[in-house]
Amino acid sequence: MVVVAILAAGRGTRMKSHLPKVLHSLGGRSLVERVLESVEPLSPSRQIVIVGYQAEEVKAAMQSIYSLEFVEQTVQLGTGHAIQQLLPHLEGYTGDLLVLNGDLPLVRAQTLQQLLQTHQENHNAATILTAHLPEPKGYGRVFCNGENIVQQIVEDKDCTAAQRQNRRINAGVYCFRWQNLAEVLPHLEANNAQKEYYLTDAVTQVGQVMAVDVEDYQEILGINDRLQLAAAYEILQQRVKEKWMIAGVTLIDPNSITIDETVELHPDVIIEPQTHLRGNTVIQTGSRIGPGTLIENSQLGENVTVKYSVVTDSIIQAKSRIGPYAHLRGQAQVGTGCRVGNFVELKNTKLGDRTNVAHLSYLGDTTTGTKVNIGAGTITANYDGVNKHPTKIGDRTATGSNSVLVAPVTLGDDVYVAAGSAVTEDVPNDSLVIARSRQVVKPGWRQKQKSQE
Repeated sequence: MVVVAILAAGRGTRMKSHLPKVLHSLGGRSLVERVLESVEPLSPSRQIVIVGYQAEEVKAAMQSIYSLEFVEQTVQLGTGHAIQQLLPHLEGYTGDLLVLNGDLPLVRAQTLQQLLQTHQENHNAATILTAHLPEPKGYGRVFCNGENIVQQIVEDKDCTAAQRQNRRINAGVYCFRWQNLAEVLPHLEANNAQKEYYLTDAVTQVGQVMAVDVEDYQEILGINDRLQLAAAYEILQQRVKEKWMIAGVTLIDPNSITIDETVELHPDVIIEPQTHLRGNTVIQTGSRIGPGTLIENSQLGENVTVKYSVVTDSIIQAKSRIGPYAHLRGQAQVGTGCRVGNFVELKNTKLGDRTNVAHLSYLGDTTTGTKVNIGAGTITANYDGVNKHPTKIGDRTATGSNSVLVAPVTLGDDVYVAAGSAVTEDVPNDSLVIARSRQVVKPGWRQKQKSQE
């Protein structure tokens, strides 16, 4: 049995932000959400988040994670003080406590499983995660014997010059036998330069403590400022892109591409340079995305092409072509074999199969049938200044260039809209609608104007 405690009370002053540090986003998820995801495979019996700075904001950001409990640290006096706040909440508990910092977003679940397994198999009073850093400045140093039994932990600020030569650092991840820790916590002292209660002081008092070295030290890199946040994002992106390339996805110029972990890509997808995939996006086999494209929270079928375009919260069915310079948003749905071309915007619009909107058009709150052809410059005027209204266009209907369909309006099947028309009334099936003023030509107009000057 294991209880997880996440330290999320600090402000993170070096972030230079009003937002609590643990709520800063990394690849589509907050730092603390990433930590919580890493412990999920451990199936903890309880998950406790220790909050402090802007506690209500942190709680609100994680309301959807119903299994969480929150404990408040009203005054931030160090990691030891934070864990002291758990004493009344874990009274009578006899299992293990896993403690992680809320700004440790790169740690893998496998690493935590190894830590917990080592802890339990060796019947340790505490087991800590450690790493050998090429540049350990800023991290507490861990000193062990030849069997990885911890002898001493010294915070970086309290290290002597000789102690700083040790590159084995404390990752800020601990597994304790709770009963041992609970006996020590009330007796911690703040005998250090920061006048804080360190959890590391408790580590060396609980009994046998063992260190587990992480293979990839990048997993334990914390986030203290925007530079470290950017560095963590690069590491995260490298992981994600390697995963998809191994799975059969082609990334042309991976360094110019970004992909959220929540994105799902199928084999034989090709991602062109300067393309960014966000949120809950799914792209199926044979599709080619980019260059210069943003896809967010959207589902794309097989053999779809999208280039130099923005697609958000939308669905595109197989064999459709999008772009260049198209914008799909607001639950747009594009059927099979459609063309949405240059400088076209679709908002809350559903296109039937084999429909073309080739260029320079806006369709908002519109539903079309199959084989519809929308001429250049056609728009649906869906907003009357107060409310939005729908437009319905039947099968095989075609609009001429520079047409305006003033909603609410319905065009039947096999309707032709003459170029330059402003359609304000419903049109029945198999009709030609002409809704424009008769052309008037006045010869010699320029000469008459001059004679009047």
